[in-house]
Amino acid sequence: MKIARIETFLVPPRWLFCRVETDDGVVGWGEPVVEGRAEVVRAAVDVLAEYLIGQDPLRIQDHWQVLTKGGFYRGGPVLSSAVAGLDQALWDIAGKTYGAPVHALLGGPVRDRVRVYAWVGGDEPAELGEQIAEQVEAGFTAVKMNGAGATSPVPTVAETAAVVARVAAARDALGPERDVAVDFHGRFSAAASRRVLAELAPLHPLFVEEPVLPEQNHLLPGLVASTSVPLATGERLYSRAEFLPVLAAGVAVAQPDLSHAGGISEVHRIASLAETYGAQLAPHCPLGPIALAASLQVAFATPNFLIQEQSRGIHYNKGADLLSYVVDPEPFRFVDGQAQRGDAPGLGITVDEAAVRDVDRTGHAWRNPVWRHADGSFAEW
Repeated sequence: MKIARIETFLVPPRWLFCRVETDDGVVGWGEPVVEGRAEVVRAAVDVLAEYLIGQDPLRIQDHWQVLTKGGFYRGGPVLSSAVAGLDQALWDIAGKTYGAPVHALLGGPVRDRVRVYAWVGGDEPAELGEQIAEQVEAGFTAVKMNGAGATSPVPTVAETAAVVARVAAARDALGPERDVAVDFHGRFSAAASRRVLAELAPLHPLFVEEPVLPEQNHLLPGLVASTSVPLATGERLYSRAEFLPVLAAGVAVAQPDLSHAGGISEVHRIASLAETYGAQLAPHCPLGPIALAASLQVAFATPNFLIQEQSRGIHYNKGADLLSYVVDPEPFRFVDGQAQRGDAPGLGITVDEAAVRDVDRTGHAWRNPVWRHADGSFAEW
């Protein structure tokens, strides 16, 4: 069996899918994308496809080595994301070839259900009470929200109080039996995070995400030491090597993205690395159905898994949503806030290929917003 064809598709609202087909007709799907730079990743997939065409698709680990290291210059979001989507597709092919779900190929399931959370509040968190009530009614036992929108480098008393008030409102709406995670999105300085974390601690967030920008992760040891709140990071880290120092710093939750951090192969290894530090895995996934399917396969086979992000109803999904391009929504039917383990081969989903090909004719050019402070200077989004 040889890889015969590799195609990519720009899929609204902001995704990129890839399709890998073998010479005997087995098809695997992946989701290689950097949000806001999908066209760039598409070009990277085309370059990597030059190597893969004609290769045995079942030599996944060997291909991963060549794709990540064979070009001499390594790493970065574009290359790692291109590899990630191709890696997902190869695991999908392997599962379909062997007639087994990917989690079985990773050593078998360690759980029957995977807890998932829902997003509330949007980029500029608002109307939390009503949105949380909707998610609780839908059965979710955890939500995640942004702590703030554009934030001053040194937040004012009012800005700090507003963050705490929003999280307090979420805690009131959720009660003591459910969880709220808070995303700082790298919008706070280390000093600001330290101040806000102290005030959030009594509200018991499940975790606080990206308390500093990834290029400031050397400041994490001091933040970890200053708070009892579990800290999380990793959506902008792309390898075990990049996760090693943050895990050594004492981060409680590792958040690699299956479409950015080298795919199933590397995230499975990152999870094992995190386990040696007593850290939990909570994969980042505000993306499409293939990325989520890959995330769930890893979650079912990962002992130190905590919770899974998913994008149904997320504020980025305008015009299309998580279920828009799958034939059967059952793999993404959440019961009591949990995804149920299935035994369908590969990634466990059937992509609606006709719908994907149709929307690719138009494609998309999604870009993240560029924010500015009141004085006109750049603000972190």
